[in-house]
Amino acid sequence: MQNLGQFRYLQASFFAGLLDDPLLFINVRPTGRSILIDCGQLHHVAKRVLRSIDALFVSHAHMDHLMGFDHLLRHILVAPRTLAVYGPSGIAERIGHKLAGYDWNLTEDSWCTIEVNEVQPQQVERFEFAGSRGFTVRHRQTFPRRDRTIYQTRHLKVEAEICDHKIPVLIFKVTEARSFLLDRQRLLAEQLLPGPWIKALQKRFYADDWDGEPLEIWRETGEGHTIEIVADTEALYHKICRDTSPASIGYLCDLGMTPENLDRVCALMGGVTLLVSECTFLATDQEKARLSAHLCTTDLNRICHQVKPGLLLPMHLSKSYIGEVQRLYTELALPPGTRLLQLPDYMTPRPLLPGELPCPAPQQ
Repeated sequence: MQNLGQFRYLQASFFAGLLDDPLLFINVRPTGRSILIDCGQLHHVAKRVLRSIDALFVSHAHMDHLMGFDHLLRHILVAPRTLAVYGPSGIAERIGHKLAGYDWNLTEDSWCTIEVNEVQPQQVERFEFAGSRGFTVRHRQTFPRRDRTIYQTRHLKVEAEICDHKIPVLIFKVTEARSFLLDRQRLLAEQLLPGPWIKALQKRFYADDWDGEPLEIWRETGEGHTIEIVADTEALYHKICRDTSPASIGYLCDLGMTPENLDRVCALMGGVTLLVSECTFLATDQEKARLSAHLCTTDLNRICHQVKPGLLLPMHLSKSYIGEVQRLYTELALPPGTRLLQLPDYMTPRPLLPGELPCPAPQQ
């Protein structure tokens, strides 16, 4: 996926094709670090990309959403770091079974730690699998859920809602942090001159703390400048800076079209900048969508008309439509202002056939 101009900090890449296992990679450009949403096949992703991942968000533990975890672990195993994993209730047990499938008799103190967070309706349960202990499990903490936010850094926050796929499934919204954007025209209109006070104002903005000491600001006069004392620094910010809505990325995958799911999707995703959503079935197979708790094109149309995303990337189309994938795009009727993004059919390279393997040179 190309870099989208609406985003200041985040660069989203969908490392799969329309028919592949879902794999949404989000690079945090100021830091070079990243997060990953869902974890299907990963063998085509570069090692340096995998090593940049700080947090993995798993919608649910079906194979096509979690099978790449072992491959990810293989490339961060010996690093002295923590990988945070977020998923629905039961995800810690699933990760524990994966880790228990290997022998860890050669572990070292510097090996990585897997921190698994189970997102439940009222709380988050945290479990720790330390490489230094052979990835045995320990329950660490229980956090009450005060809102939808489950993960936050200087540049982004991740919110989650629990939906139904005949099992609990998480949907995610990743939102950029607000930016301090000085408006030069407003600065001129207020006859204010740049100075150290702008840095101090910026620091208070990012700390969301406006209760410090009054600021000394510089105001231009006909004969130079004067110094004024401003106590209400938040009001000063609103006078000279631009208030913009942070860009966001929504992720929907494997949920049935039920009234309860639709309400939760709309509550979380309203006005999202980029919506990455499954569209597993075409309209003629709506009954299959209902039986398997997936979305079809008419469902996605309904969601888009209520959520009104700026951009839509449909994905996770059933492989039963190989050879007729363009039908998906013709059935999508999006609201005004929503732009459609299209994926190639497949992104991951196919496996080599035996006859294509390189042969060793014959010995003389």
